Amino acid sequence: MSGVFHVLRRHISAMASQYTAGTFSMAFVTVPNEEVAAKLSRGLVENKLAACVNVIPGIKSVYEWQGKIEEDGELMLMIKTRTAKVSDVAKFVRENHPYEVAEVISTPIENGNPPYLEWIGKTVPE
Repeated sequence: MSGVFHVLRRHISAMASQYTAGTFSMAFVTVPNEEVAAKLSRGLVENKLAACVNVIPGIKSVYEWQGKIEEDGELMLMIKTRTAKVSDVAKFVRENHPYEVAEVISTPIENGNPPYLEWIGKTVPE
């Protein structure tokens, strides 16, 4: 039995080591409502700029804008894409977002479930 676990562990380690940290990224975008969330999410996926966009409701943003402290209810888009596509994602968001200054920030994905990372790579072309 221990031989099977050893082979399985080696196979999983080999799969995980094939991913180069930072190849993919998560980008985050706040939106004012469901309509904008749906428009941006669908557009990003349809245009092959994202493999998946999670729409996270119920966030509250507190920020300074034009010298005033503001508080707004928003939704957060968590966008999974190739790191090389983040600037294209930002361009798409800027062109389709109602805010004067749309939030688009990203962080590289260091590690993850190998089949999921592989799926991102197959879904979002280089």
